[in-house]
Amino acid sequence: MFGRFAPTPSSDFHIGNLRTALVAWLAARSSGRGFLVRIEDLDLLRLPDADAIIADQLGDLNDLGLVHDQPVVRQSERTHLYEHALSTISDLVYECFCSRKEVAQATRAPHGTTPRYPGTCRDLSPAEKRRLRHERQPCLRINAASASVSVTDLACGPYTGQVDDFVVRRSDGVFAYNFAVVVDDADQGVDQVVRGDDLLESSPRQAWLAAQLGVPAPVYLHVPLVLAPDGARLAKRDQTISLTRLRQAGITTQQVLSRLARSLSLAPDSELVDLDTLVERFDPARLPRDPWLTDPLLWAAQDINPNTDIPQDE
Repeated sequence: MFGRFAPTPSSDFHIGNLRTALVAWLAARSSGRGFLVRIEDLDLLRLPDADAIIADQLGDLNDLGLVHDQPVVRQSERTHLYEHALSTISDLVYECFCSRKEVAQATRAPHGTTPRYPGTCRDLSPAEKRRLRHERQPCLRINAASASVSVTDLACGPYTGQVDDFVVRRSDGVFAYNFAVVVDDADQGVDQVVRGDDLLESSPRQAWLAAQLGVPAPVYLHVPLVLAPDGARLAKRDQTISLTRLRQAGITTQQVLSRLARSLSLAPDSELVDLDTLVERFDPARLPRDPWLTDPLLWAAQDINPNTDIPQDE
């Protein structure tokens, strides 16, 4: 069986991406699993530089020693799998003509949470569907009947969520994240999923969908995000430092690895570590549960001596 890391080719990896990749690799290796990399590029047409970004991302993983055991796959080349999986649950799928704005207004979801679809189009008559098709292209939703599903996360513990009628294929024909990842994981033999804890709330949806497809749900491990000192999420627009820029500033790959290890409570402040050592120490239960506040700009200060370690966060 396998663990996996599944990045989107939207920009170079930042420190948060690398940290999650490290946890995914350690979780797989320490549990005797293989490790896979899957590129989530279903929006490839909107990302003209995707090929170059993918090459850089894979280069970063290789530089850190996070090697994968099978060829990298891309979601954009796996549409036939999604089509087949959708055909097996066609009795649960219906057309939805609501826009995102309409869904948000109807649900009035709390700030920062995903709007829960209220079932507006679930029981439309054939005549109503014909009329609406002339006005807009529908997406496809799955009727989850407001199922309540519990999953157990290796770090967060039990988590229960109500499954709404989520989108499985968007109005532009692109398969949705929550659908594609379940099909991919089942097809690739992935039984361990590591990702940022901002995606924890999607786990009940995906576990429920796995049951409808007749495949086992994976073991989940959600990692707290890396945030800027002001609490903002790291992103390209925030000039977050990539591994390439850190190397250009004279910081070695081992120093980066060691700093990430410290943030995960896997190494003391004064120690430079390697992957073999981290595999032996890795324990999901010991991972911190709070976000890591760090300033990547500090890491790339030009006066850092490459023979010394990375400065500590305050």
